Amino acid sequence: MRCLIPFLILLAGCATVEDPSKVNPVPVPAEVNLAEVGKGLDVIDSRVAASVVVSRELILGGKPGKADQELSIAQSLLPKPHEGDVAYARQRSEKASDAEYEAQRKKAEAKQKAMEDEWKVLEAQVVKNKEAIKAKDDKITELTAEVERVKADMATQTWSWIGGALAVAGALATAFVSPKVGLSLIGCGMLCGAVPFIIESQYFSVIVAVTLSGGSALLLWFLWDLVRDRVNAKQPPSP
Repeated sequence: MRCLIPFLILLAGCATVEDPSKVNPVPVPAEVNLAEVGKGLDVIDSRVAASVVVSRELILGGKPGKADQELSIAQSLLPKPHEGDVAYARQRSEKASDAEYEAQRKKAEAKQKAMEDEWKVLEAQVVKNKEAIKAKDDKITELTAEVERVKADMATQTWSWIGGALAVAGALATAFVSPKVGLSLIGCGMLCGAVPFIIESQYFSVIVAVTLSGGSALLLWFLWDLVRDRVNAKQPPSP
């Protein structure tokens, strides 16, 4: 029965498997909704364009004051221009011909189209990146689960080998030494084989409590039996 004591201590030191749902998750970076940002920029661009269109109509209609107010709204929706760009626009307004203005308009339209195309490419790339990140996260989760499964299998096999070896040793001890020693070893072997299932069980605490209680009772019985045998051995034989 002494062989049970180390295994009972080992069981008492083990902890139940922690519920994965209670583990603090790794913080996930905040996702930027590129589509919403794009919609916001489109709204600003559309309102600026609308104010410019209306301003031209007001100028043609002889209402320069109203046109200036519309342009002020358009300007409030735009970032502050660089001084160099302002100087370039002033110089253009003073010296550019109609043909040069037309060339500048075409250049601006081409640049606007190029930016819209690049924005579409960026949105598509963001979607692909999100899919790639999700695929990598899924793979990491899968590999982590596989590693945990292999570790659990190795632990189970180790305990099984130990339990089998103790059972064989118990059978040999029963045959050649003493049934008392052999059965103790066989019981230890059975306990070793059950350790992985006990640790993973949701009733771990109950099983440990019952095992400790039973082991304590067996230990007390063993000590009582040992003391009784010694007392009986000291008593003189009856006449």
